[in-house]
Amino acid sequence: MRVPCLSPVIVACTAVLVAACGSSGGEGSVPETVAASAAGAATSPATGPDAAASRAKPLGDWPLFGLRPSRENATNRATGITARSVRHLRRVRVALPGTVDSSPIVLRRLRVRGAARDVAFATTTYGKTVAVDLARHRILWTFTPAGYDRVKGTSQITNASPAADPDRAFVYAASPDGLVHKLRVRDGREAPGAWPVRVTRDPTHEKLTSSFNVSGSRLVVVTGGYIGDAPPYQGHVVSIERATGKVAAVFNSLCSDRREIIQPSTCASSDSAIWARSGAVVLPGSGDLLVATGNAPFDGKADWGDSVLRLDAATLRLTQNWTPANQAELESTDADLGSTAPAVLGHGLLLQGGKDAKLDVLQADKLNGTGGASPRQGGQLQTLTAPGGEQVFTAPAVWHRGGRTLVFVTTNGATQAYRLRGRRLQGLWANAHPGTSPVLAGGLLYVHDPTGAGLRVYAPSTGRVVATLPAGGGHWGSPVVTGGRIVLPEGDANDHLTRGVLDVYERR
Repeated sequence: MRVPCLSPVIVACTAVLVAACGSSGGEGSVPETVAASAAGAATSPATGPDAAASRAKPLGDWPLFGLRPSRENATNRATGITARSVRHLRRVRVALPGTVDSSPIVLRRLRVRGAARDVAFATTTYGKTVAVDLARHRILWTFTPAGYDRVKGTSQITNASPAADPDRAFVYAASPDGLVHKLRVRDGREAPGAWPVRVTRDPTHEKLTSSFNVSGSRLVVVTGGYIGDAPPYQGHVVSIERATGKVAAVFNSLCSDRREIIQPSTCASSDSAIWARSGAVVLPGSGDLLVATGNAPFDGKADWGDSVLRLDAATLRLTQNWTPANQAELESTDADLGSTAPAVLGHGLLLQGGKDAKLDVLQADKLNGTGGASPRQGGQLQTLTAPGGEQVFTAPAVWHRGGRTLVFVTTNGATQAYRLRGRRLQGLWANAHPGTSPVLAGGLLYVHDPTGAGLRVYAPSTGRVVATLPAGGGHWGSPVVTGGRIVLPEGDANDHLTRGVLDVYERR
């Protein structure tokens, strides 16, 4: 699961703007909850994005990685930042007690210490979770897990983004010792009762690397493995009742006939990490969960390596799978399908990338072409080459606007936009700039260059660079944009540092 250094190769695309076809209804359709007017769709940095942002209802919280449980990483709501103002933002660097190699979350106008504040929450490499006052650029509180001293400076790390409880009174955060914490937003103290909750019996092999999610009354957590794929471990999905801390259901992607959190050494199969940035994705409508697995055996019965899996929302029972016809090749060459998670395109469609440098369009209700979970392989609707012909480690951004659906995908060597037309994606524009997971907010596309070349801001329909803001290097971190601010962590967990930086871009 190592991220290699790849050369920037790019295939040019012609920018052609047409409306996407296809019904807006059906399973997996995810229109913006509060959409701006379809008139004046983004066409230039001077008029389109500014006009769209000014007409949309302002965005409030950014409570999860990807903004919503369906992980589109996109919103039409106004952010307080426009194409005119973004280039004039100043950067303030907030020192942190560790590297945040994930994305923060933001709760706005949160009552903390007697005042309403905009607060960012982020978890560091070794499990410290911090609350940062974005106006005063200072840490309000720091939660340090009991196991911190045992893991700091080692390779036992976490890259999981926290999740806010819908009641805004708590945030959920990971620590590298395999525990999930429920922390009070006002002071960072652990909630009483069953918390913290253990989600692995071997945290030295099973890693909390993916972003937490919230689905109904439950918190959803997945496990992966560490660089080097040292066995034994199994990727699994755990749903936890938020109110009580009770483990409600478990799905193991290997030895899937076992319904509890298992000791990894007791399963004859190993790996199948669930390690994508999005972790488990909630499918709108049904509430079912979507995950993608990494290298491991596949038999279509109890072992589900290199597959997209659909799990029942309540029981986590496996209902469908999509497994590439070359699954055995992916496993043997360390080309994890699960380096990224399924992206919900709407219109009943999903998009799945991977380390094989491919993008596959899937039908959500018939993943393998027929529906059901089985040894059947293949069944995708379309296969494309990933941006720059490179491996995909990022979460796409999916933008619904004015009857169109645009999809933005980044790799270590390219950024590319696609339009959905019918049940197929078509290239819209592309460039040779690398990026972490892209974010579309308020009519602007934000892409952090992990090489340290800055945070680029694009006009999403044309790919024109509106601004490039200074930013240091990164790895898995990506920005959040709300309340007139951009919040972006810098750094790479694999440097094993106990210090870090959070960039806050705001009006001067």
